[in-house]
Amino acid sequence: METLLLQNTKKDILRAGEILHSGGLVAIPTETVYGLAANALDGAAVAKIFTAKGRPQDNPLIVHISHIEQWSRLVESIPENAKALAQAFWPGPLTIILPKSGIIPDEVSAGLDTVAVRFPSMRTTRRIIDAAGVPLAAPSANLSGSPSPTCARHTMDDMRGRIDAVLDGGECNFGVESTVVTLATPVPRLLRPGAVTPEELREVLGELEIDDAVLGQLKEGVQAASPGMKYKHYSPKAEVTIVKGSLDGFVRHVTRETSENDGGKNAFALCFDGEECVIPLHCVTYGKQDDSLTQSHRLFTALRELDEQGAERVYARCPSTEGVGMAVYNRLLRAAGFSVVTASNE
Repeated sequence: METLLLQNTKKDILRAGEILHSGGLVAIPTETVYGLAANALDGAAVAKIFTAKGRPQDNPLIVHISHIEQWSRLVESIPENAKALAQAFWPGPLTIILPKSGIIPDEVSAGLDTVAVRFPSMRTTRRIIDAAGVPLAAPSANLSGSPSPTCARHTMDDMRGRIDAVLDGGECNFGVESTVVTLATPVPRLLRPGAVTPEELREVLGELEIDDAVLGQLKEGVQAASPGMKYKHYSPKAEVTIVKGSLDGFVRHVTRETSENDGGKNAFALCFDGEECVIPLHCVTYGKQDDSLTQSHRLFTALRELDEQGAERVYARCPSTEGVGMAVYNRLLRAAGFSVVTASNE
């Protein structure tokens, strides 16, 4: 299959819409990451997403809309707390889960009785949805398990020959996927952190639970209610370990590990801006230590750079879990396959 590279023009947006309306796959830009889109109301088209990504069939997808009026067709009803969230954060990087309506195919919801819906803020994304004339199911446009793409080049690297087209809308703003909150539980629950923080959600909802899988691993036998919960995700080819502790402790830890246990592997550090001058390894940076927004913007690009530079083993500085930092830690934890150590202070 030849994969077209489309540009952010009226003509190419209409072409992308035609492909999507006819059951094809197009990778599209959003304010979070690039998404691999298909007609969300066409189960056969959605099934192609799983094939193109190599994605497990029990991992639900998010449906994207271009006008808030489209939401009511996709769900059984819209409760007051959902309306309040939409008023506060839509359009934007928030996904809301509610019981689904009958028009949602099982391929979208992975057989669950709920559907995840998002109203993106990026104008180009909404124009593509309008051109398609249908809501779009769109997980991240990467091969399953690899870092999510935040630019058209990385998207094409993964999807060339697998899908009909990639539309180049420039670099994504946030760099990590949307916040996912379910309202289909007795108490609203955060299933995946993102640019909309738990603190911001609580200002609207009052009570909010944080799912155990946000900062840990989904328990054996539990079905994922949201994308990004169950599997090792976002991972470069290298073996990644998160190292908690101070910068001094990190330096001592990686110095000891690489001298004693490296076994000839090409070891790198994934660190914060400015730290590369004191870490005795090849370094790739992923933002400022005290700025989780720069970390979220850079993280997936940095993980891909590690592959490009031939890293075989990566020691990663641990971000804060406050605010947007929770989203950064959540993605890095999955990239590391939940491998975390604490550096000694001595």
